[in-house]
Amino acid sequence: MQPLLPLLGIAGALAVGVVSPGPSFVMVARTAVSLSRTEGVAAAIGMGIGGASFAIAALAGLQGLLLAIPQLYVLLKAAGGLYLAWLGVRIWLGAKQPLALATAQRAASAEGHPHFARALLAGLATQISNPKTAIVYASVFAAFLPPASGLGFGIAVVAVVSLLETSWYTLVALALSARGPQQTYLRYKAWVDRAAGAVMVSLGLKLVASAYRA
Repeated sequence: MQPLLPLLGIAGALAVGVVSPGPSFVMVARTAVSLSRTEGVAAAIGMGIGGASFAIAALAGLQGLLLAIPQLYVLLKAAGGLYLAWLGVRIWLGAKQPLALATAQRAASAEGHPHFARALLAGLATQISNPKTAIVYASVFAAFLPPASGLGFGIAVVAVVSLLETSWYTLVALALSARGPQQTYLRYKAWVDRAAGAVMVSLGLKLVASAYRA
């Protein structure tokens, strides 16, 4: 029963961060509403894999490494911010893409697995583009991990993190891939894409700026 309390503490603390809007939410939401439910869920799975990767890195002591080598942390933040900004620019530039083509893409996505894999990798890349998340994970773990936590507890923590990330973003994908949101998106595609692109660019530039200030 004792190990359950720190596990619940970790889950509760991270859940607040998971449901907070950010680049991951924007990416999954746009994938689900503009492409298909399958690709939205694939992106959500990518988020879960990314969260598990951060959890493993945090448990392995990545926080100590990044604090010991500040230049590495700055480099990772700048690279992640530039990736998010680049992704936002791509979304913005595609805002005027014909609506018929968007519909055709959704139909094509049901034909095979490459689209699923692409969405999964895009979700994973978006998730791991922000190294600040690794610091957040490490801080939460430092606050809640029991002093003598073993391998079994570490595995449980990684599983909980992956489940949290995947579950939340799957709910987002399922909700926004319904016919109503998709029809609304197709009607206002240019505006929605420009807004999503602007958000991604601003979040990316904010991350780059924080790296510069560091």
